[in-house]
Amino acid sequence: MKPFWKVVFGGCLGTLIAFILLNLILFGIIGSALSSMGKDTQPTVPKNAILKIDLTQPVSEQGKESFSFNPLAGNASMSTSLSLLDAVRALEVAATDPQVKFLYLKADGLGMDIAQAEEFRTALLRFREGGKPVVAYCQSLSAGNYYMASVADKVILNAYGDVMISGMSSQLMYYKDLIDHLGIDIQLIRHGKYKSAGEPYIKSEMSQENKEQYEQLLGTIWGVMADAVAGSRDFTADQYNAWIDNLEINTAEAAKEKGLVDELWYDDQVRDYFCTLCDVKKTKDLKYVSLKEYAAAKVKSNLRAKEKIAVIYADGQIVMDDKGDGNIGNNFAREIAKVRQDSSVKAVVFRVNSPGGSVQASAAIEREIELLKACKPVVASYGGYAASGGYWISCGTDKIFSDKSTLTGSIGVFGLIPSFGKALKKNVHLNVYEVATHKHGALATGMSPLDPEEEEAMQENIDFIYEDFVARVAAGRGMTTEAVDEIAQGRVWAGGDAIKIGLVDELGGLTDAIRYAATMASLDNYRLVEYPAVTSMYEQLLSSMEETGTGQDVRTDPAGAVTRVSSWLLGLSGPEIAARMPYIEIDLR
Repeated sequence: MKPFWKVVFGGCLGTLIAFILLNLILFGIIGSALSSMGKDTQPTVPKNAILKIDLTQPVSEQGKESFSFNPLAGNASMSTSLSLLDAVRALEVAATDPQVKFLYLKADGLGMDIAQAEEFRTALLRFREGGKPVVAYCQSLSAGNYYMASVADKVILNAYGDVMISGMSSQLMYYKDLIDHLGIDIQLIRHGKYKSAGEPYIKSEMSQENKEQYEQLLGTIWGVMADAVAGSRDFTADQYNAWIDNLEINTAEAAKEKGLVDELWYDDQVRDYFCTLCDVKKTKDLKYVSLKEYAAAKVKSNLRAKEKIAVIYADGQIVMDDKGDGNIGNNFAREIAKVRQDSSVKAVVFRVNSPGGSVQASAAIEREIELLKACKPVVASYGGYAASGGYWISCGTDKIFSDKSTLTGSIGVFGLIPSFGKALKKNVHLNVYEVATHKHGALATGMSPLDPEEEEAMQENIDFIYEDFVARVAAGRGMTTEAVDEIAQGRVWAGGDAIKIGLVDELGGLTDAIRYAATMASLDNYRLVEYPAVTSMYEQLLSSMEETGTGQDVRTDPAGAVTRVSSWLLGLSGPEIAARMPYIEIDLR
């Protein structure tokens, strides 16, 4: 038997050694990548530089780092996205920088949402008004990238570029037929006829109220874009809309004929034109600097300034447990408390980009904003979304700035109660019997629907939260509850309409809000600090290594299995009371 045990122990020892060596190699590669990426590689800006902006590169609310590792290739890479604030500030600096000759806008995509694009386009317009040329070059045209490209002094389209400008649309998916097929029961209890976040779970088609608000939303946002395009080109918004309706701009030649573009050139002709602008003979002598590189080299805070303006980013859905990236909740509320306790922070810009979420977490964040406002000026700046819970947490600030295309309002509450008992019987052939000590002891267990009494109690709770929401908005906005209720009912408004009904104070972007906050605090010399701190790649790596998961078999956890299936299909995981707007994805063509 001894040879047998020698083989067994030898194999185990070999496996253990191989495992240790593999991990050492893995961590060595990752550590080397992170170390090399962390070295000081401060970019420089050459003389007569062309500031190049590639619109396919993402612009985020707050700069983020991402990490990828390929164990087969044995390499790792890290990338960072440029924050909207740094992008806009970089353009402000470049407008008067003698090292920058002109701006080249490579407009072949749109790596940002519509509200961010509005702020970015405004910054491009200010750059152009400073006297330096802006040249846009597109391989193809869509409504989104042309909205950005049209700001340029000269718009160039590839000679055989595709043109697909047909307007704006939004697609909503309705799940009721699938839910019925699965045997899941869904009960929606809401206050607000326009509160449509839960509508797709109980209907097979869009309600008239939802259709009404979507038509106005899209119409307002498209109007912002069409007016901006027309303001930069030699035609009217009405002409632009008529051409789109009649499909008159579907070729490169038609785009030039109508005045959308100035030239139809190939890549080499564009580079030759750049040589003319830079007064060089060969394209190899052209010197480019990307917006990210330029921002890293030129955008700096005044580190000597003792007084600060804090920019707090409320970016993501509002949830109770916000340990992971992309959500805000209790941990985020504690970040606000830190800012309040920092005596060197003299004013705060509360940047909101959230569709809402948990009522409880929204109330916790709003409480911290209320305490913060008691000791420092707090100015809200709205990004793509500041709706439902996103509006709840910010409606009490001293002043609200919004982009015209921001989605805001959605003052309403809903409760979504799924039950999976029938689904288990139908799909897994399991019968669930509940035994309880009280009449309603099995309330919201997820196995059976609410009975009429339970539904009535839930409606009372929803109504109470709605009335509290309305009262908070009325107090924050200096309005009567009747006036708020009239524009509430869960309705989503574009920023361009929201200012007309008192939901926001002024149209403008993040930098406008910062300047206003500085004025409120009487600050001429200050530095910007951002909260929450961006999670480093090393911290993300450690966090991902700590995460563990266990699989559950349908036989040992049938309810969990059905819940996970419904969560994967529909985003449903259990009973929920929320102040959240529906996710709206806008398609620009």
